[in-house]
Amino acid sequence: MNSKNIHIVGAGLVGSLLSIYLAKRGHRVTIFERRPDMRKNRISAGRSINLALSDRGWKGLEGVGIGEEIKKVAIPMKGRMIHTIDGKVNYQPYGKGQQAIYSVSRGGLNCVLMDLAEKNKVKILFNERCTGLDRGANTSHFEHTESTIKTSHTADHTFGTDGAFSSVRLQMQQVMDRFNYHQYYLEYGYKELSIPPASSGDFAMEQNALHIWPRGNFMLIALPNMDKSFTCTLFFPFEGEPSFAALTTKEKMGDFFKKTFPDLIPLMPTLEHDYFANPSSSLVTVKCFPWSLEDKFLLLGDAAHAIVPFYGQGMNCGFEDCVVLDDLLNKHPDDWAAVFKNFEKSRKPDTDAIADLAIANFVEMRDKVADPKFLLQKKIEARFTEKYPDKWTPLYTMVTYSPHIPYSRALQEGDKQEAIMKKIMCMPDIENKWDSPEVEDAILSSLEEKVIANSQ
Repeated sequence: MNSKNIHIVGAGLVGSLLSIYLAKRGHRVTIFERRPDMRKNRISAGRSINLALSDRGWKGLEGVGIGEEIKKVAIPMKGRMIHTIDGKVNYQPYGKGQQAIYSVSRGGLNCVLMDLAEKNKVKILFNERCTGLDRGANTSHFEHTESTIKTSHTADHTFGTDGAFSSVRLQMQQVMDRFNYHQYYLEYGYKELSIPPASSGDFAMEQNALHIWPRGNFMLIALPNMDKSFTCTLFFPFEGEPSFAALTTKEKMGDFFKKTFPDLIPLMPTLEHDYFANPSSSLVTVKCFPWSLEDKFLLLGDAAHAIVPFYGQGMNCGFEDCVVLDDLLNKHPDDWAAVFKNFEKSRKPDTDAIADLAIANFVEMRDKVADPKFLLQKKIEARFTEKYPDKWTPLYTMVTYSPHIPYSRALQEGDKQEAIMKKIMCMPDIENKWDSPEVEDAILSSLEEKVIANSQ
């Protein structure tokens, strides 16, 4: 493969990892980043949801040999710890044995990836905002956010990895015909809170779990950090009762938390400060197409397919983009037009699927995980999976622990499974015969009907 001059706009997680992949192929890579260097200027507090790194993400990291390096800043979470309003705690394992997702700090991981990129001879220019694209000259225009100096840079290929509100995508919309774009905001936002280490210096709660306080219309989650604190995120309506708009005073906020999250009050000494000092941020889904402009510009990560965080797959999906692109570069050496077209064609159905799954999982996390009927259904599925692993792989396992299964196929299989389980859960006296041969035979029969229907 001939060495190319490659530009990447955006030094976030996906852009930094992509730069390593391309640099290891011998390309000359420069990243242009709008923000200051977060390694010198700490990322803004209160706006960063902790990330859950799972198998698709690990595959992306291991593809350039940095998996072990990242494990040094990650904490395994082997299941959900559900906190009910009456103070009870219920543990729900994510998978089998040592299967886990890993809690990582967005800022901490990004700093490690940028360090590794520079070790691979990637050049990173900070405070550079993309202001325009020249498709004819393969040129990108930038303005320095501090000095306001304007510059233009020409590359063989340019990648836009600059997030959900991508400047590169905006510029592509302006220069391309028939560029389809859709963004959808949830009526919910999020606010970051925190639980410091206990007085003993240890974790205040179980460290190897993702903690959830489901409350029907909203929820709060907590993920562990390397310093033995927890980063908490309140997912809450913007308007209505209760909502961010309603909790406008310290008294209203305090009364609400005492009533709704009573077990959290002793663990959050800075609750009042965190709640009013940290912003209430929005949750957006972005779908667009095409992602490429000839063989010159290509969108990856959130710039192409931003999703809400409720399946923990935003970063993992972006890292998988890098793996798919790398595979295509192996299949089509030096044919960048074929690489770009095949990339967007193959990835679009999968990124649309995980976007829809992420929104659906919000309902599950905030409400269903505390519903006895939902828990019974999961128990039936787990028992059947254990007995017939070749016939039933749970949707969560397909998405989180099966990087060889495309998101689109996982969604299709998950819909089929849900249709079967709806019938099973309507069986008379299901609560008492959930583990009976009758239920097992009913699932087997339904699966056989699906196979016959698909073959016709």
